[in-house]
Formats: sequence, C-alpha cells, structure tokens
Amino acid sequence: MKRILLIVTFILAATVISAQSLENIVKKYTVANKLDQTGSIKTLKITGSMSMMGMEMPMEIWMKNPDKIKTVTNINGQEMIQLYDGERGYMINPMTGSSDPVEMGPDEVKNMLRSNVFQNYLDNFLKNGQLALDGEETVNGSATYKIKATIEGGTVLNLFIDKVKYLLVKTTATVNSKGMSMTLESYPSDYKETNGILLPMKTTTSASGMEFVTSFTKVEVDIPMDNSVFKAK
Repeated sequence: MKRILLIVTFILAATVISAQSLENIVKKYTVANKLDQTGSIKTLKITGSMSMMGMEMPMEIWMKNPDKIKTVTNINGQEMIQLYDGERGYMINPMTGSSDPVEMGPDEVKNMLRSNVFQNYLDNFLKNGQLALDGEETVNGSATYKIKATIEGGTVLNLFIDKVKYLLVKTTATVNSKGMSMTLESYPSDYKETNGILLPMKTTTSASGMEFVTSFTKVEVDIPMDNSVFKAK
C-alpha cells in the first residue's frame, strides 16, 4: 500500500510540475511574440505571396481587431477569397465556376481564424485544457519544447517552440477533410517586428509531397480599414 501511495504521489507531482512548466512556456511565448500587446493595435494588412511548383500566387491578408479577417489569393488572375465578418465566414472561389460567396462550415472558420494575430491561441488552448507538454526535440539544430494541442474534431496539432527565443519554429498536424487525411508540416522563420507586431516573414509547408512557401513582403499596422472590407459581395 505504501508503494502504491508513493507511485500515486509521484504521478501527481509529475503532473503538477508538467502543468507549471507548460504554463511558464506559454507565458514566455506570449511575451516573446508580443501577444500581450496586440490589444492596443486596431488593424493589420499583410502583403505577400505563396509559391508552389514554380507558380507564384500574390496574396493579401486583412485583419481588424478582435476577429475580422480576410485573405485574398490571386491564382492565375482569379481571386480566391476567404473572410470572416465577425459573425460568419465565407469563401469565394471562381475556380469552381461561380463567383458567389459560399458560407463556410464551423471547422473551416476555426482553421482560418487561427491565423488571426490578435488572438493568442496557445494561451486559449492552455485555458481550455487542450495542451500537453510532449517532451523536447531538436528542430534545425535548435532545442525546442514539443507541445501537443488537441483541438476540435480530435485533430492533434504539434507545436515546437524554441527553448531560447520562445518562437514557434515548426508545426505538424494530420487533418481530415471530406474523407481525405493529410499531414501538414510547417516551418515558420525570418521573424520580424513591425510596429509591435511580430511575424514570421517566411513559412515553408509540405503536404502530400508538395511544398508551399509563404512569404510576407509588407506589413502595415493601424491603417484605415472599413468594415465593408470584410463583407461578402
């Protein structure tokens, strides 16, 4: 009985230590990424491009605090648009043969909103009990904390945070969409601060044997931005 009690005590102690360490990591991540300062910022516009298989696709991302977001990606002269107006999400994809906005499902909206820099999703996951410290790994020569986030639909997102800089340097996730399973592996890099906003200016993502590179070339903070920008037309 004493041995069982000792084992139980050890497990409980280890659980508390793990939770405290995880909370500390998230706090340092929040400060390092300046997510504790975004409340004073009203708008953000990012200009960049996505490249894959030799094709360059210009893109713009518009955000308005707290949760409005719009992405416009130009593919062969046609604009694919995703937006959230604060209440509903829509997609406009002319490559389907129609330019009419189609309302997005709840999971699609949540996936899009994770790119909202006005939200600290790692802290939100922690408060909701969705995070677990899953050891340490080396990523591109840097020691990292591996954090597992179990999100909606049972999807597991692995986040790798640099132990020195507390910046996200890698993410992996296996997602299911319309009966298809796909593993995504992303490497954000080239972090740059612009007027209180810290962003990775380059992210390399591999999925299904293809590689996508997202590059940001211009970041504009607190520019005038009317709510009509986020309306489906």
